[in-house]
Amino acid sequence: QVQLVESGGGLVQAGGSLTLSCAASGSIFSIHSMAWYRQAPGRQRELVAFVLSSGYTGYADSVKGRFSISRDNGKDTVHLQMNSLKPEDTAVYYCKVEAKDNYNGPIGSYWGQGTQVTVSS
Repeated sequence: QVQLVESGGGLVQAGGSLTLSCAASGSIFSIHSMAWYRQAPGRQRELVAFVLSSGYTGYADSVKGRFSISRDNGKDTVHLQMNSLKPEDTAVYYCKVEAKDNYNGPIGSYWGQGTQVTVSS
């Protein structure tokens, strides 16, 4: 099993910045991808950003140019630097990791518990 611990959420004024972190631990053989999702009240969970094992990154159109995802391979940790935050960025942010726990095993999907980000206007 893989455990994820998220940190860094909080309350910030519009235009401010926050950095979210997600540390993976447990039985990890390899990590295929690490990503951040968010879910606002009454809305579906949506992909915010992802980073593949190759280093390739992708972003939702709504955050391009403002958010940056990075991975610390040595620590199996992923960060989401969020700049120029807007009230519409308010949501619970979830870390998702796709990983294998052994060479022959399948790729499993693991979710963090979520961290609240609130942007005031």
